[in-house]
Amino acid sequence: MSSTDPVQLNKYISSSGYCSRREADRLIEQGRVAINGNIALPGARVLPGDKVYVDDELLKKKPAGKQDSFIIAFNKPVNITSTTDEKDPSNIIRFINHPKRIFPIGRLDKDSEGLIFLTNDGDLVNKILRAGNRHEKEYIVAVNKKLGPDFAATMSRGVRILDTTTLPCKVKVLGSKSFSIILTQGLNRQIRRMCHALGYEVVRLQRTRIMHIRLGNIAVGKWRYLSAPEMEEMQQQLKDSRSEG
Repeated sequence: MSSTDPVQLNKYISSSGYCSRREADRLIEQGRVAINGNIALPGARVLPGDKVYVDDELLKKKPAGKQDSFIIAFNKPVNITSTTDEKDPSNIIRFINHPKRIFPIGRLDKDSEGLIFLTNDGDLVNKILRAGNRHEKEYIVAVNKKLGPDFAATMSRGVRILDTTTLPCKVKVLGSKSFSIILTQGLNRQIRRMCHALGYEVVRLQRTRIMHIRLGNIAVGKWRYLSAPEMEEMQQQLKDSRSEG
């Protein structure tokens, strides 16, 4: 694609560093994006010379070759929402209060806690989300009653939820009412739905690992930057992932 070709509006917004493509789609649907002063419709394209505004703020393209991308590993507390929506008083961006514009990579339910990534690079968000179902996420889960003897085997084979059967996963019993689980997919409230289908209710859910990054000793409500070696390993894993779109 040449520099004179039109660009999908959501990609243009994402590449400016303003937000991810998914968040850009939400802004467009809400009528908060304009091209040359006209409210943009979903599917709109941006031509060279066009001016794009979000909430009347002119977007500026990131300079070519600028290497200022970073990822934050955050230990999300319960009752913090994985959204950039400022209308939500519990939104994760307000809680972290980072000096640069950042947005979460994926989601972690409001009533769950643990590791979640945030970044200032919309393109990086897209790469990780596209490859997300190919990479492991690990959780520790506590339920409301004693686990049955066949719980781990049944859970690991896959459970029928949301008109589908979940992919095989790794389950290890940790205590009479707790277990760890490693998933390579991310259906809506998947672990809670799987437990419910087997007759259990989740009382605590903590994500402890995404890909090669572990929660480690990050205190609840605190965060750290991924190191250069961690970022390099991330890029290598993303390069090896086959993804569409």
